[in-house]
Amino acid sequence: MSDALINGVAGASGGIIAQLITYPLQTVNTRQQTERDLSKSKSISRDGTLKQMRQVVKQEGWGRLYGGLAPSLVGTAASQGVYYYFYQIFRDRAELVSLARQRKGIGDGSLGMLQSLVVASLAGSVNVLLTNPIWVIVTRMQTFKKSKEAIQKHDLPTVSNDLQNVTTEPSHYGMLDVIRELYSEAGLVGLWKGVIPTLIMVSNPAIQFMLYETMLKKLKKKRASNMKGAEGLTAVEIFLLGAVAKLGATVATYPLLVVKSRLQAKQGVHIDKRHHYQGTWDAITKMIRYEGLFQFYNGMGTKIVQSVFAAAFLFVIKEELVRMSRFLLTRTNSSRLEPPRP
Repeated sequence: MSDALINGVAGASGGIIAQLITYPLQTVNTRQQTERDLSKSKSISRDGTLKQMRQVVKQEGWGRLYGGLAPSLVGTAASQGVYYYFYQIFRDRAELVSLARQRKGIGDGSLGMLQSLVVASLAGSVNVLLTNPIWVIVTRMQTFKKSKEAIQKHDLPTVSNDLQNVTTEPSHYGMLDVIRELYSEAGLVGLWKGVIPTLIMVSNPAIQFMLYETMLKKLKKKRASNMKGAEGLTAVEIFLLGAVAKLGATVATYPLLVVKSRLQAKQGVHIDKRHHYQGTWDAITKMIRYEGLFQFYNGMGTKIVQSVFAAAFLFVIKEELVRMSRFLLTRTNSSRLEPPRP
């Protein structure tokens, strides 16, 4: 099994587990980002995340905290698998280039911060282009709201207050409903709503992995004298490295995440034109003009908590799975090479 495949499978597995743990926070955060009513937005900012979660449970039921979970798990597995697979491929090639440069007397043969950033950006771009349709579906399902009456009477439609939209929504809203809705709005292109800010947001995991790899490299060098490189790092240390790396990346790129969510969420035909967006630049200019810069950071506290914990759990689980896989493969290969006993 190749190193790229090991990292891809480990990344997908870690991503799924981290997603299950932090998903309710993600749902609340998506709703915070897509709220266009300024009075409600300020109220959301005053309320704590836990209070907002309780309100969702009280008004819509526990299930709404996990709205879109199925496609989100598929998206997480696909995104993490694709990302780590291509990240390892691009990194291996970059390391070969660095070693070739070292033989010519240039550099020390290791990847620098800029090279790590380029590798992460390339892997992130491939990931975005392949998995964006899944995340459009997830955003639609997370921001769908239904009233108590719809929960109590499953066979009756209800009027959704989602995004100030006065159109009638069914009480059930699944993946097929979202796909049909997106296709009726913009055809197949609708599945790539928000792809431009998402591509720009490739800088988020790029910054995250650049910070993580840099801190990991420094820690390895510091402990090289009395420990065996990465094997000497504990799960707690990897957790903290992942958390710090994700925190820095999230703070730097959060405004783009808000724009992406606004573009991917449903925009009803009767919605105020001030909140109806034709594209990325239109969304940015209208948000600045009608809502202010504050809206670009709405819900950032929730996102930081969710992202930091998800990323930290992901790094711990991924590193442990990679380590275990390599250990098992080494033992298997060693047993094959052993001469038969007489």
